[in-house]
Amino acid sequence: MKMILLGPPGAGKGTQAEVLSRELNIPTISTGNILRAAVKAGTPIGLQAKSYMDAGKLVPDEVIIGIIQERLAEPDCTGGYILDGVPRTIAQAEALEAHGIEFDHVISLEIADEAIVKRMDGRRVCTHCGTPFHVESKPPRAEGICDLCGGELTERDDDRPETVRARLVVYHEETEPLKHFYEKRGKLDTVPGDLGTIEDTTRAIKQVLEASH
Repeated sequence: MKMILLGPPGAGKGTQAEVLSRELNIPTISTGNILRAAVKAGTPIGLQAKSYMDAGKLVPDEVIIGIIQERLAEPDCTGGYILDGVPRTIAQAEALEAHGIEFDHVISLEIADEAIVKRMDGRRVCTHCGTPFHVESKPPRAEGICDLCGGELTERDDDRPETVRARLVVYHEETEPLKHFYEKRGKLDTVPGDLGTIEDTTRAIKQVLEASH
């Protein structure tokens, strides 16, 4: 099972990738995580990525694709994998194809922009231990206080409505066209990202995967 999870920021891709990875027993390949791992391991392509990151520049597509290739060559990927956060653009998708990296399924989590703005505006994170909460769906027992360590809960800058809206503009311009790209290849399925609970969304994704076997 080789799959891509698409969707706007805040749609729940990371959460679903984590759950599906556990249930399907395949690894999640997250761009941020593999970049950090390659840099830490000091691989040639990791050092190349580090030079861009240290200079405050975006890591070029060819370096990203190279790091993905390295990661997918590892033994735990032989039974499949979930890509989360890549490809972000048509150019990256074409580069993956050019390197022979193919997928069985592309799942797009669909959710309205304003629902995402509301969802992310309600997120709070513990400044001490990093545990996430949500004022509506996962409120702390005491307002503004972490249940686990008693630390202060805060709203991250990139969860604020104006930042989220700016990120959504970039998503619609650069990443959403991937839906048409994979639809033409007969790989795309869409799943509502606001079905109520995380479990409901996971169930809907698994139904789509099973139906297309």
